[in-house]
Amino acid sequence: MKYTFEVLGVSPILHFFNHQQEIIQKLPEPGVEYVGSYRCTLDSFIQSIETVPPQRGWDLDQVVETVVNFWMNNSEKIQLWKRRLEDAGNENLIVARIADLKALRTTFESLIRD
Repeated sequence: MKYTFEVLGVSPILHFFNHQQEIIQKLPEPGVEYVGSYRCTLDSFIQSIETVPPQRGWDLDQVVETVVNFWMNNSEKIQLWKRRLEDAGNENLIVARIADLKALRTTFESLIRD
């Protein structure tokens, strides 16, 4: 299975929590997960990903490798998001999406059909 990781933005904590609840109620694709962190660091995202439910069937080592590769190849983006998070203040999170590529493709295709 191949995975993708992308930092999506900065969000108020309550907004992120509400979004997570909406996703749970809609029975989302099982291969897409949104994670949030108070810090924009590699360690904090790896810790967030380690909380993904094991029933996803993901290879955690591959997922972590995907996040590390993103981190190594996107230093400018990461610095931008670190500044954005600092500017936003303590009541905000940095939000990212981790997904297996097949599930993400299915999610995007369902958006086009709707």
